[in-house]
Amino acid sequence: MNREITEKEVKREKKKGTGPVRGDLLLLAGVLLFSLFFWLAVRAFRSEGAVLSVSVDGEERMTFDLDRDLDYLLETEYGSNRITIQNGEVSCKEADCPDKICVKHSAISAAGETIICLPHKLVLEVKGR
Repeated sequence: MNREITEKEVKREKKKGTGPVRGDLLLLAGVLLFSLFFWLAVRAFRSEGAVLSVSVDGEERMTFDLDRDLDYLLETEYGSNRITIQNGEVSCKEADCPDKICVKHSAISAAGETIICLPHKLVLEVKGR
């Protein structure tokens, strides 16, 4: 009843359970296809923005067309932010807030995108016409 285990059997046992299985590869392919489809759908239905709405403390203070380039220093009772519109994209170039998250945010251009500066209670939102 005692039989010796051969080298071939040891290698076969080690090989079991390692490496991708066909089901794993199919699942990975499905996730990648779904992600690609979702990304394409978002890109296809995204509408370009036309107007920048500037709100401070929940109140809309001004709007700017994205058609024209602009460099505007907004000074409020909470602090100051430099807002820039260039080639239809909005960014916050400077701020005197401590964390500067608004300055680190990438430029926005599509309707519904926002840049928010919490310490200054500032919301920059791109809106469609």
